Amino acid sequence: MKRRERTRQLIELGGLVAKAGLIDLTDDDRAVIFGILVAAAAMLRGNDREQTLTSWRRRGKRAFDQAADD
Repeated sequence: MKRRERTRQLIELGGLVAKAGLIDLTDDDRAVIFGILVAAAAMLRGNDREQTLTSWRRRGKRAFDQAADD
């Protein structure tokens, strides 16, 4: 059962990468996409973690809402 849940999680996360437009914006360059994610993780290790999470959460919610309206 855990394997199925993990597979579903990975598929959903890949969907978010696509929904954000990162595949098209990077010409499907996986090193660039991974670099973006590594940079985001580094930011979350910084002193402004909570502020960064709050900002990204707001941005993500707006994007979800906008996508739902389309």
